[in-house]
Amino acid sequence: MIYKKLFFCLWSIVCVLVLNGATEAKVSRDIVKQVFPSVVMLVMEDDNGQPLSLGSGFFVREDIVATNLHVVEGAAGGYAKIVGKKQKYNIIGYVAIDREMDLVLLKIDKVKAPAITLGDSFKIAVGDEIFAVGNPRGLEGTFSKGIISAIRKIEEDTLLQITAPISPGSSGGPILNSKGNVIGISVATFKGGQNLNFAIPVSYLSILLTNITSVKALSVKEKPKKKVKSILNDLGGRNTEGVIGHSFLWDGGWEYTFSLQNKLRSSVNNVCCLVVFYNSNGDPLDFDVVNHEGTIPAGLAKRVRGRVENSIKDLSSPEKLEFRILDFQIAEEEEFEF
Repeated sequence: MIYKKLFFCLWSIVCVLVLNGATEAKVSRDIVKQVFPSVVMLVMEDDNGQPLSLGSGFFVREDIVATNLHVVEGAAGGYAKIVGKKQKYNIIGYVAIDREMDLVLLKIDKVKAPAITLGDSFKIAVGDEIFAVGNPRGLEGTFSKGIISAIRKIEEDTLLQITAPISPGSSGGPILNSKGNVIGISVATFKGGQNLNFAIPVSYLSILLTNITSVKALSVKEKPKKKVKSILNDLGGRNTEGVIGHSFLWDGGWEYTFSLQNKLRSSVNNVCCLVVFYNSNGDPLDFDVVNHEGTIPAGLAKRVRGRVENSIKDLSSPEKLEFRILDFQIAEEEEFEF
């Protein structure tokens, strides 16, 4: 009799765990289906139309995308690509900007997309389940789960500390609650720590939406009239100088190799490199994001591999390409990345 009761109790526990797991999986799938049509990958370009940086964003109006200011700063233009779709929509300019909280609203050309519902960041608490959506290191439509691990105060401002993993390229993506509503915007991660990631509370975005003005063009020459405090100043800076790409070689078919050289006095790892291919006229043909997670010792180089469409090999050459280092990490040194 005792064994029967014990078996029944264990069986009940297993059933509850299975049902809870199935429910959580359904919730996650429902959120993905709900928000992916509203999330974009942003490819920013310089004044020559060449790719400059990658980031994430989401629609807050049918033709307005919210993202981090540092994603677009220094760019002359760019385009938005809805997750899972092929079409690219040009960025006309911006309609609102908050330099202190690193937020910007971009006007997108010829698009009518569903806007994500904004939640209430004042109702969240430590321990709440959250989901992050974005394009970390160019991996389009990445969906990850975590919790709010802390609510931090930086002087008069507030940041959400989250455990959902984010990386360069995640910046500007939405942080969602269990209802699929936005409660934050991914902004930075703390290198050297584990799951020490940060988001800007959506309350700051709600305020920015009330200050929409006429469209202003993005400009590489645009500078604030005076030095403006930014929340990123309290998190640290980003510097991608000191690592370079060179010595490109095709390696059969659509694969290629090149060297990443570390010119610093410290070892580096997690190097993210954007390789841009051009035709004979100097026009961009395609690009590839190459991520090298291994360590490159100080003063040394490492050969890495990438791939593009096979046709690019016939249209380009080693003389018609460019390496742009998007990010890297100083080995065993803590700092923030964006």
